[in-house]
Amino acid sequence: MRHTLLRRLLAAPVIGTIAVMVFAAPVAAQSTTRDLIMGVNRQLMILAVPIGVFMTVLLLYTVLKFRKREEPKPTGENRALEISWTVATAIVLLFVGLASYQVMADPAVTAPHSVEEVEGDPVEVDITGQQYLWLFEYPEHNVTKPRTMVIPVNQTVFMRIESRDMIHAVHVPGLALKSDAIPGQVNTLQTTATEEGTYTLFCAEYCGEGHSQMLAEVKVVSQSEYQQWLDDQKEEG
Repeated sequence: MRHTLLRRLLAAPVIGTIAVMVFAAPVAAQSTTRDLIMGVNRQLMILAVPIGVFMTVLLLYTVLKFRKREEPKPTGENRALEISWTVATAIVLLFVGLASYQVMADPAVTAPHSVEEVEGDPVEVDITGQQYLWLFEYPEHNVTKPRTMVIPVNQTVFMRIESRDMIHAVHVPGLALKSDAIPGQVNTLQTTATEEGTYTLFCAEYCGEGHSQMLAEVKVVSQSEYQQWLDDQKEEG
């Protein structure tokens, strides 16, 4: 009976891992940033669920097995067990650290400080927050547009973010982009949108009574549409 329970305890993490892999379908990547973040999130989930299931089952087993003992006795020293859980913890932390570092070190998650460090020919966009409006400036083309940012699909976009008055925050959940906009400080974001569509940009830092209305659109369009949009803005300007 005891061996049967032990086998079930050992089987629980395996079953949990299989369940997560089967039911946690990969999320469609709308950007390189979202792809990286969701990928590491899925890896950590596959690790965390079996551990959580195993610890829960072990706790229930302990409660049920020893519930009738009125005078519990302390367990004796078990050096093998202590070494085992220390090594297991170190392996888990090492896996989490390596998986996270690979993502955090990627420019699509931790952007470089200047556009000169970006490979290729990136689109430059300066994003400025003010109560209660977002302004998008394309310095290479002398184009400024409020409330709407248009970027081409499958091309690197480098964004400089700042504020004119108080702390705001750029947050585009659909593209997994988020950064504070702070007066007197320039923060940066970098991504490559891989799917055309319209995404909502929120202000994620409370900035006054109009905070909830401080929204903008991020439109990801084809290269030809993007060039046509730039030409139209130049003519209007």
